[in-house]
Order: sequence, then structure tokens, then C-alpha cells
Amino acid sequence: MARAATTADAFNAVAEPRRRLLLDVLGSDERPGTDLVHETGLPQPQVSKHLRVLREVGAVRVREDGRRRLYSVNGEALKPIHDWVKEYERTWSERFDAFDTVVQELQEQAKEAGDGSEQH
Repeated sequence: MARAATTADAFNAVAEPRRRLLLDVLGSDERPGTDLVHETGLPQPQVSKHLRVLREVGAVRVREDGRRRLYSVNGEALKPIHDWVKEYERTWSERFDAFDTVVQELQEQAKEAGDGSEQH
């Protein structure tokens, strides 16, 4: 039985840790494949395979420069991931803010209790 494709979109493509590593190494720079092989320590066939998947979902662009192929991140293709995570970021920021408020209140109560016991 054939496996279902797991690389149909950016979410599935970046679920693979080695693909995220390639995106991290690319960062905001355009890089040749040989640099990616050297910097990741992955074998060239694996780098090629993972770059192909990232290209298929649009997360990586490739440009010919003479005999070299230069790769770069296409942030637009990763925007759905950013948008999805952003919703969680908002929720967690609100929770952390509420937590900070509780911690401050507890610290003030402890300080007041400490001040009161020092006066006795």
C-alpha cells in the first residue's frame, strides 16, 4: 500500500527536522547547495531530497547562476504557518501577562507580610 503524501503543504514539509534545519541555514541569505551540505553535515542526496520537497511546497526558491543553483527561503509560502502560530502567541502572551500579574501580587503580599513581621 502506498504511503500518503506528507509534503502537500508547508506545515507538513517543515514538520521534518532536517528541512527546518535547511531553512534555518538559509535564513535570509541565498546559498548554493554545496554550502547547505557542508553547514548541515547532511549527505548531498538528503539535502537534494529535502530541498526538492521544500521547493514543491514553495518554501524554497532556486535560481540558476551559471553552473550553480542558489537556494533561498520564500517567506510568503511560510506565512500560513506564521499566521497559525500567531494565534497561539496571542493566547500565550495574554496568559503570561496574567501570570506576571499574579506573581507581582504574591510578591507584594509576601513583602507586606515580611514588613509586618519585622516590626514586631
